[in-house]
Amino acid sequence: QVQLVESGGGLVQAGGSLRLSCAASGRAFSNYAMGWFRQAPGKEREFVAAISLKGGTSHYAATVQGRFTISRDNAKNTVYLQMNSLKPEDTAVYYCAAAFDVTARSVSLMKGINYWGQGTQVTVSS
Repeated sequence: QVQLVESGGGLVQAGGSLRLSCAASGRAFSNYAMGWFRQAPGKEREFVAAISLKGGTSHYAATVQGRFTISRDNAKNTVYLQMNSLKPEDTAVYYCAAAFDVTARSVSLMKGINYWGQGTQVTVSS
């Protein structure tokens, strides 16, 4: 069993930055590819970013490419999402996800996900 707890959300003005963290409990964090997804009101959950087991490969949605950076620290069982140049359309609940022994590409397609966090709200004002 793996529990994921997100933090770092909040209210920020357009153009600002936030860093989300997702702390994982349990063992073998390095056996899980990790991802970030988001869901805005009235919309389906969508992929944001994913990172491979050891952090060597990452994938991004086109809407965040060049503005967001995903990273992980396996020693701290934590995955991060650095969000820069935020836009009002980035407003959503952001969810962390863990997928056992799959590629970052699979996570980007929402395949093989075993665990979800509870989400953290990000609001970007114009």
